Amino acid sequence: MITSPHNPRIKLIRSLAGRAKDRREAGLFLAEGARLLEDALETGWEISFALFSSEASARGLKVAERLRAAGVDVEEATPEALKSASETENSQGILAALRLYSLPLPPNPTLILIPDQVRDPGNLGALLRTAAAVGADAVIIPPETTDPYAPKVLRAGMGAHFHIPLASLGWEEIRAHLAGKTTFLADAGGTVSFWDADFRSPCALIVGSEAAGASQNARALAQVTVNIPMPGKIESLNAGVAGAARLRGQRTRFD
Repeated sequence: MITSPHNPRIKLIRSLAGRAKDRREAGLFLAEGARLLEDALETGWEISFALFSSEASARGLKVAERLRAAGVDVEEATPEALKSASETENSQGILAALRLYSLPLPPNPTLILIPDQVRDPGNLGALLRTAAAVGADAVIIPPETTDPYAPKVLRAGMGAHFHIPLASLGWEEIRAHLAGKTTFLADAGGTVSFWDADFRSPCALIVGSEAAGASQNARALAQVTVNIPMPGKIESLNAGVAGAARLRGQRTRFD
Protein backbone atom coordinates (compact mmCIF):
# COMPACT_ATOMS: atom_id res chain seq x y z
CA MET A 1 0.00 0.00 0.00
CA ILE A 2 1.19 3.50 -0.83
CA THR A 3 1.34 5.64 2.28
CA SER A 4 3.69 8.49 1.41
CA PRO A 5 2.91 11.58 -0.70
CA HIS A 6 6.52 11.29 -1.91
CA ASN A 7 5.94 7.89 -3.51
CA PRO A 8 7.15 7.94 -7.18
CA ARG A 9 3.67 7.14 -8.51
CA ILE A 10 2.05 9.86 -6.42
CA LYS A 11 4.66 12.34 -7.68
CA LEU A 12 4.06 11.22 -11.27
CA ILE A 13 0.31 11.70 -10.89
CA ARG A 14 0.88 15.21 -9.59
CA SER A 15 3.05 16.04 -12.60
CA LEU A 16 0.39 14.69 -14.99
CA ALA A 17 -2.16 16.97 -13.33
CA GLY A 18 0.09 19.94 -14.02
CA ARG A 19 1.88 20.95 -17.20
CA ALA A 20 1.19 19.73 -20.72
CA LYS A 21 4.95 19.38 -21.19
CA ASP A 22 5.12 16.85 -18.35
CA ARG A 23 2.28 14.85 -19.90
CA ARG A 24 4.00 14.80 -23.29
CA GLU A 25 7.33 13.76 -21.82
CA ALA A 26 5.75 10.95 -19.81
CA GLY A 27 3.46 9.90 -22.64
CA LEU A 28 0.65 9.74 -20.10
CA PHE A 29 -2.36 11.72 -18.93
CA LEU A 30 -4.48 11.64 -15.79
CA ALA A 31 -8.04 10.34 -15.65
CA GLU A 32 -9.84 10.58 -12.33
CA GLY A 33 -13.13 9.08 -11.24
CA ALA A 34 -15.11 5.93 -11.91
CA ARG A 35 -17.01 7.34 -14.92
CA LEU A 36 -13.92 8.22 -16.94
CA LEU A 37 -12.19 4.95 -16.14
CA GLU A 38 -15.28 2.96 -17.11
CA ASP A 39 -15.20 4.67 -20.50
CA ALA A 40 -11.48 3.97 -20.85
CA LEU A 41 -12.07 0.30 -20.09
CA GLU A 42 -15.01 -0.02 -22.46
CA THR A 43 -13.06 1.50 -25.36
CA GLY A 44 -9.93 -0.57 -24.69
CA TRP A 45 -7.74 2.45 -23.91
CA GLU A 46 -4.27 1.55 -22.66
CA ILE A 47 -3.96 2.19 -18.92
CA SER A 48 -0.49 2.30 -17.40
CA PHE A 49 -1.52 1.96 -13.75
CA ALA A 50 -4.34 2.88 -11.37
CA LEU A 51 -4.51 3.96 -7.75
CA PHE A 52 -7.47 3.78 -5.39
CA SER A 53 -8.22 4.28 -1.72
CA SER A 54 -10.65 2.79 0.75
CA GLU A 55 -12.72 5.99 0.48
CA ALA A 56 -13.67 5.26 -3.12
CA SER A 57 -17.38 4.77 -3.75
CA ALA A 58 -18.82 1.32 -4.33
CA ARG A 59 -18.75 2.14 -8.04
CA GLY A 60 -15.09 3.15 -7.78
CA LEU A 61 -14.13 -0.04 -5.96
CA LYS A 62 -15.91 -2.06 -8.62
CA VAL A 63 -13.94 -0.24 -11.31
CA ALA A 64 -10.72 -1.06 -9.47
CA GLU A 65 -11.66 -4.75 -9.61
CA ARG A 66 -12.50 -4.48 -13.30
CA LEU A 67 -9.14 -2.88 -13.96
CA ARG A 68 -7.35 -5.69 -12.13
CA ALA A 69 -9.31 -8.27 -14.10
CA ALA A 70 -8.24 -6.52 -17.31
CA GLY A 71 -4.58 -6.88 -16.33
CA VAL A 72 -4.00 -3.30 -15.23
CA ASP A 73 -1.49 -2.66 -12.44
CA VAL A 74 -3.79 -1.47 -9.63
CA GLU A 75 -2.40 -0.36 -6.27
CA GLU A 76 -4.11 0.82 -3.11
CA ALA A 77 -3.06 4.08 -1.47
CA THR A 78 -4.09 5.61 1.80
CA PRO A 79 -6.79 8.29 1.45
CA GLU A 80 -4.26 10.94 2.53
CA ALA A 81 -1.67 9.88 -0.06
CA LEU A 82 -4.24 9.75 -2.85
CA LYS A 83 -5.68 13.14 -1.93
CA SER A 84 -2.20 14.62 -2.21
CA ALA A 85 -2.13 13.50 -5.85
CA SER A 86 -5.75 14.20 -6.77
CA GLU A 87 -6.44 17.16 -9.05
CA THR A 88 -9.95 17.63 -7.69
CA GLU A 89 -10.82 19.38 -4.44
CA ASN A 90 -12.74 16.33 -3.26
CA SER A 91 -10.89 13.19 -4.33
CA GLN A 92 -13.08 10.54 -5.96
CA GLY A 93 -10.89 7.79 -4.54
CA ILE A 94 -9.73 6.32 -7.83
CA LEU A 95 -7.51 7.62 -10.63
CA ALA A 96 -5.22 6.28 -13.32
CA ALA A 97 -2.40 7.18 -15.67
CA LEU A 98 -3.47 6.53 -19.26
CA ARG A 99 -1.33 6.34 -22.38
CA LEU A 100 -1.23 9.63 -24.27
CA TYR A 101 -2.37 8.92 -27.81
CA SER A 102 -5.33 9.72 -29.99
CA LEU A 103 -7.60 7.84 -32.32
CA PRO A 104 -6.47 8.23 -35.96
CA LEU A 105 -8.06 10.92 -38.10
CA PRO A 106 -10.56 9.44 -40.60
CA PRO A 107 -9.67 9.67 -44.31
CA ASN A 108 -12.90 11.37 -45.41
CA PRO A 109 -14.42 13.34 -42.52
CA THR A 110 -17.70 15.17 -43.09
CA LEU A 111 -17.62 17.34 -39.95
CA ILE A 112 -14.50 18.65 -38.19
CA LEU A 113 -14.45 20.90 -35.14
CA ILE A 114 -11.58 23.37 -34.69
CA PRO A 115 -11.64 25.11 -31.27
CA ASP A 116 -9.33 28.08 -31.89
CA GLN A 117 -7.70 29.86 -28.94
CA VAL A 118 -10.19 28.24 -26.55
CA ARG A 119 -8.22 28.44 -23.33
CA ASP A 120 -10.91 27.73 -20.76
CA PRO A 121 -10.73 23.99 -19.93
CA GLY A 122 -14.45 23.77 -19.19
CA ASN A 123 -15.38 25.30 -22.55
CA LEU A 124 -13.00 23.03 -24.45
CA GLY A 125 -14.27 19.94 -22.65
CA ALA A 126 -17.88 20.93 -23.39
CA LEU A 127 -17.04 21.37 -27.07
CA LEU A 128 -15.36 17.94 -27.21
CA ARG A 129 -18.34 16.35 -25.47
CA THR A 130 -20.79 17.93 -27.92
CA ALA A 131 -18.63 16.97 -30.91
CA ALA A 132 -18.63 13.35 -29.78
CA ALA A 133 -22.36 13.43 -29.01
CA VAL A 134 -23.39 14.71 -32.44
CA GLY A 135 -21.06 12.33 -34.28
CA ALA A 136 -18.44 14.77 -35.52
CA ASP A 137 -15.63 12.91 -37.22
CA ALA A 138 -12.66 14.67 -35.64
CA VAL A 139 -11.47 17.59 -33.55
CA ILE A 140 -8.33 19.45 -34.62
CA ILE A 141 -6.56 21.40 -31.89
CA PRO A 142 -4.63 24.39 -33.29
CA PRO A 143 -1.80 26.29 -31.58
CA GLU A 144 -2.82 28.54 -28.65
CA THR A 145 -5.70 26.26 -27.62
CA THR A 146 -5.46 24.70 -24.16
CA ASP A 147 -4.15 21.15 -23.87
CA PRO A 148 -7.08 18.76 -24.48
CA TYR A 149 -5.54 16.26 -22.04
CA ALA A 150 -5.55 18.64 -19.07
CA PRO A 151 -7.55 17.11 -16.18
CA LYS A 152 -10.29 19.76 -16.21
CA VAL A 153 -10.82 19.22 -19.95
CA LEU A 154 -11.08 15.47 -19.36
CA ARG A 155 -13.71 15.96 -16.66
CA ALA A 156 -15.77 18.38 -18.75
CA GLY A 157 -15.44 16.12 -21.80
CA MET A 158 -17.13 13.25 -19.91
CA GLY A 159 -15.36 10.53 -21.88
CA ALA A 160 -15.33 12.25 -25.29
CA HIS A 161 -11.56 11.71 -25.55
CA PHE A 162 -12.12 7.98 -25.88
CA HIS A 163 -14.62 8.28 -28.72
CA ILE A 164 -13.47 11.00 -31.13
CA PRO A 165 -10.12 11.54 -32.87
CA LEU A 166 -8.14 14.52 -31.57
CA ALA A 167 -5.15 15.94 -33.40
CA SER A 168 -2.92 18.86 -32.39
CA LEU A 169 -1.74 20.40 -35.66
CA GLY A 170 -0.11 23.55 -36.97
CA TRP A 171 -2.01 25.85 -39.31
CA GLU A 172 -0.40 24.58 -42.51
CA GLU A 173 -1.33 21.01 -41.59
CA ILE A 174 -4.85 22.16 -40.76
CA ARG A 175 -5.14 23.86 -44.14
CA ALA A 176 -4.23 20.59 -45.86
CA HIS A 177 -6.87 18.66 -43.89
CA LEU A 178 -9.55 21.18 -44.86
CA ALA A 179 -8.92 20.94 -48.60
CA GLY A 180 -12.22 20.35 -50.42
CA LYS A 181 -14.33 21.25 -47.39
CA THR A 182 -16.34 24.36 -46.63
CA THR A 183 -14.86 26.07 -43.59
CA PHE A 184 -17.30 27.96 -41.36
CA LEU A 185 -16.21 30.42 -38.70
CA ALA A 186 -18.53 31.05 -35.77
CA ASP A 187 -18.43 34.80 -35.22
CA ALA A 188 -20.81 37.25 -33.53
CA GLY A 189 -20.37 39.54 -36.53
CA GLY A 190 -20.86 36.77 -39.07
CA THR A 191 -22.42 37.71 -42.40
CA VAL A 192 -24.72 34.66 -42.57
CA SER A 193 -27.26 33.56 -39.99
CA PHE A 194 -26.51 30.12 -38.63
CA TRP A 195 -30.03 29.06 -39.59
CA ASP A 196 -29.53 30.12 -43.23
CA ALA A 197 -26.11 28.55 -43.78
CA ASP A 198 -25.80 25.45 -45.96
CA PHE A 199 -24.07 22.68 -44.01
CA ARG A 200 -24.98 19.79 -46.31
CA SER A 201 -21.51 19.20 -47.79
CA PRO A 202 -18.37 18.12 -45.87
CA CYS A 203 -17.30 21.01 -43.67
CA ALA A 204 -15.32 22.26 -40.72
CA LEU A 205 -16.45 24.59 -37.95
CA ILE A 206 -14.01 26.96 -36.28
CA VAL A 207 -15.07 28.23 -32.84
CA GLY A 208 -12.95 30.99 -31.32
CA SER A 209 -12.62 31.92 -27.68
CA GLU A 210 -15.23 34.12 -26.01
CA ALA A 211 -12.62 36.68 -24.96
CA ALA A 212 -10.32 36.92 -27.99
CA GLY A 213 -12.40 35.44 -30.79
CA ALA A 214 -10.73 33.62 -33.65
CA SER A 215 -7.08 34.11 -34.60
CA GLN A 216 -5.93 35.65 -37.87
CA ASN A 217 -4.85 32.20 -39.06
CA ALA A 218 -8.36 30.89 -38.46
CA ARG A 219 -9.97 33.85 -40.22
CA ALA A 220 -7.71 33.32 -43.22
CA LEU A 221 -9.09 29.79 -43.60
CA ALA A 222 -12.75 30.69 -43.14
CA GLN A 223 -14.92 30.78 -46.24
CA VAL A 224 -18.19 31.61 -44.46
CA THR A 225 -18.73 33.44 -41.16
CA VAL A 226 -21.91 32.51 -39.34
CA ASN A 227 -23.67 34.07 -36.37
CA ILE A 228 -26.35 32.90 -33.98
CA PRO A 229 -29.23 35.40 -34.04
CA MET A 230 -29.95 36.56 -30.49
CA PRO A 231 -33.07 38.71 -30.30
CA GLY A 232 -32.86 38.76 -26.52
CA LYS A 233 -30.77 41.08 -24.38
CA ILE A 234 -27.78 38.77 -23.93
CA GLU A 235 -24.73 40.10 -25.74
CA SER A 236 -22.85 36.83 -26.26
CA LEU A 237 -22.62 33.12 -25.51
CA ASN A 238 -19.55 31.37 -24.21
CA ALA A 239 -17.56 29.20 -26.61
CA GLY A 240 -18.97 25.95 -25.24
CA VAL A 241 -22.61 26.93 -25.64
CA ALA A 242 -22.18 28.65 -29.01
CA GLY A 243 -20.17 25.77 -30.39
CA ALA A 244 -22.70 23.23 -29.15
CA ALA A 245 -25.56 25.00 -30.91
CA ARG A 246 -23.69 25.22 -34.18
CA LEU A 247 -22.35 21.67 -34.07
CA ARG A 248 -25.77 20.22 -33.43
CA GLY A 249 -27.30 22.25 -36.21
CA GLN A 250 -24.57 21.31 -38.68
CA ARG A 251 -24.84 17.59 -38.02
CA THR A 252 -28.66 17.69 -38.18
CA ARG A 253 -28.61 19.42 -41.52
CA PHE A 254 -25.89 17.19 -42.91
CA ASP A 255 -27.85 14.08 -41.93
